[in-house]
Amino acid sequence: MLKRKIDNVLAEWKKRPDRKPLIVRGARQVGKTMSIQNFAHQHYQHVVEINFVLQSQYQRIFDDGYDVNSVIKNITLINPEHSFVPGKTLIFFDELQACPNCATSLKAFKTDGRYDVICSGSLMGVYYQQIESNSVGYKEDYTMHSMDFEEFLWACGYDKRLTDDLLTHMLEVKPLPELQMQRMEELFRCYMVLGGMPEVVNTYVTQGNFSGTLSLQRQLLLDYEEDITKYAIGFEKAKVLAIYRHISTFLAKENKRFQITKLSPTARNRAYIGAVEWLDNAGIINVCYCLHELALPLKGNYDPKLYKVYYRDTGLLIASLDEEAQEDLRRNKNFATYKGAIFENIVADMLVKQGYNLYYYKDEKSSLEMDFFVRSANHLWPIEVKASNTSSASLKRLTVPETTNAHPDIKWGIKLCAANIGFNGHFYTFPYFTTFLLKQWLREQE
Repeated sequence: MLKRKIDNVLAEWKKRPDRKPLIVRGARQVGKTMSIQNFAHQHYQHVVEINFVLQSQYQRIFDDGYDVNSVIKNITLINPEHSFVPGKTLIFFDELQACPNCATSLKAFKTDGRYDVICSGSLMGVYYQQIESNSVGYKEDYTMHSMDFEEFLWACGYDKRLTDDLLTHMLEVKPLPELQMQRMEELFRCYMVLGGMPEVVNTYVTQGNFSGTLSLQRQLLLDYEEDITKYAIGFEKAKVLAIYRHISTFLAKENKRFQITKLSPTARNRAYIGAVEWLDNAGIINVCYCLHELALPLKGNYDPKLYKVYYRDTGLLIASLDEEAQEDLRRNKNFATYKGAIFENIVADMLVKQGYNLYYYKDEKSSLEMDFFVRSANHLWPIEVKASNTSSASLKRLTVPETTNAHPDIKWGIKLCAANIGFNGHFYTFPYFTTFLLKQWLREQE
């Protein structure tokens, strides 16, 4: 059983005396069901698990209304062996997207209060919007991602001591020992190749090698395409599929910006906005928007027509490339076209998993551009991702004293690359693998 961060989230949820029904959402195969099942059987005497896809007969349990007694009556009509004991029972509704009516019942379950309820599902398309609008104020939402780098380290046998040590070195701006740098880079390269899908990671950890992992990843890519075909509605289906199939193509471009005209010369951006949002809501992509100005606040300060699109899971990006791409990355070769894109993709994913929205900046007139921006309590932080430890012209322009007056919210910057920890008075240099600690570092450093 892989240790996941949701384990603590669920344990804290159960401790709250006035807890609401919980919806755990996320892309398919990120580990939602397994984590909830493990939690349920550790913390409840009675668990009633209903899968609306595998047990479609349960989709009719709300036919008589949403009153808790009526719902329970219909559940026990289908399976009289289910036991409902007030205060000791968890009801787990899985594959919620197959039965949106279930979300409407959460208000009744919260008001009734006798049973705890957790729902889970891949929330896609119209189903996503419908579920979101139901039972407002009577439910909690938690978005689950594929495994982050820290969870991958746990799977490989490391614990909190390693994370604490990395953070201490970052806060003290103290370079890591050579042996530790080398080992962390090896682990991070494995994580880039594998991504964070639990089945893929578990296969690697159990076997101690990469055998079979690529076939699992490629099956996931096919599963996502099948879901798009199943859940995307009408004309949107073709648009969603077109974007999904061209993500790696756009990441190979020098500016990596998503340009609709590359899909079709007559295509218009506004016609594809809904398709991009659909993929984002489904947990398949991360969208990074171009800022209007380099100033706080970030929300509302971006152009919705200019954006980059990244895979949510970098392992799936690698799997979408040549069949030999996985081995190439492990050996750190043959990535003249994609190397920068791969590092950008994984940094984007690591930022999103910390709760950040994604923003970049590009000024065509001044040639000033920056890969990402995050904010701390008081400052705007530019983040440059370099495939090698080379000079950073734009980062220097944004952080040297004579230019910072033009952007008063920016004081320092961050460069992520294949180099040890350092600070030159203007920006911090961190190795890629520390990205998962940036939010905590910013909080404690400031």
